[in-house]
Amino acid sequence: MRLPLIPPAALTDEQKPLYADMKSGIEKNFKGFATVGAQGELLGPWNPWLHAPKFGGPIWELTKAMSEAPSLPRPVREVAILVTGAHFHSAYELYAHVIAAEQRGLSDDTLATIVAGQRPGDLPRDQAVAYDVAAALVGGGVLPELSYRQAVQAFGQQGTAELIYLVGLYCMVSTTLNGFDVPVPEAG
Repeated sequence: MRLPLIPPAALTDEQKPLYADMKSGIEKNFKGFATVGAQGELLGPWNPWLHAPKFGGPIWELTKAMSEAPSLPRPVREVAILVTGAHFHSAYELYAHVIAAEQRGLSDDTLATIVAGQRPGDLPRDQAVAYDVAAALVGGGVLPELSYRQAVQAFGQQGTAELIYLVGLYCMVSTTLNGFDVPVPEAG
């Protein structure tokens, strides 16, 4: 890990409101995996964002916007996030979202296949579309027209936009985690 965890007592005046907002949002939207350390430090991508509130604050606002009342079904979201995390080999991302995907009913076989960078053959149609869109976007270049049309058919125009923005956000999350070498929390 390249940035030390920041205990609440060591927060600057600029960091305190961001910390409070992140902690509240984490408790509401990111359950099931380790997000807060023993002394109240924020783990995962939140620690680097807290170190640089000028950049971390706007990223957190986007994260909240994407997490609160999404229109896409939760399993669909998790498939797209895991495709992105697998592409970037982002250990914390995969750790956290495998847990989240399990909570949303995805099987171990499905998760293992996605984490290995492969498309499971038995995905429900909406999850398969999400997989294809996410894989195409992280692969670079323009999203193929057929994939775009399938997403619009499955999720509508607004849902397709949400899916595209979700993949973009988790590219940033994965890059943050990899750039600052954020580890998977130790089992406690």
